[in-house]
Amino acid sequence: GKVYKGTLEDKQQVAIKRSIKVDKNMKAEFTGEVIVQSEMRHKNIARLLGCCLELDVPMLVYEYVSRGSLYDALFGLRRVHIISVDMRLQIAAGSAEGLTYMHSAGECTIRHGDVKSANILLDENFFPKVSDFGTSRLLAGGKTEKTERVIGDMSYIDPIYMG
Repeated sequence: GKVYKGTLEDKQQVAIKRSIKVDKNMKAEFTGEVIVQSEMRHKNIARLLGCCLELDVPMLVYEYVSRGSLYDALFGLRRVHIISVDMRLQIAAGSAEGLTYMHSAGECTIRHGDVKSANILLDENFFPKVSDFGTSRLLAGGKTEKTERVIGDMSYIDPIYMG
């Protein structure tokens, strides 16, 4: 979907994710994202503030993360700061903390399914937050999932699955 910057009545800036096309699968994906995100509270995970699923085009409201994605910081238009090796290690460690929380917190395990630099957001201090949970899966505690199809971006898949 598309992401817009908005401001709430209390002047808090937010990111509003709006689906571009809407079909049953997209609506189910948005609903799944709400369910997955409602389970997570961690400093390295973008916080879902609210949603509206009753419209023809569902919308999710997230905390606004000011520096955009890690991808943009490294390769895109927002590449205005040189990110030092130490900063890159901090970003990697923080991202790993968020993913570890997803994999081990609470009653359920959450598998992201699409970890890539475009889905790691950076705040004003380059503090990372894992985002975009559209392909995430919620698994009951201790359960695993086997699939025959690739979920997420093929560019970032483990080479073992390419054969």
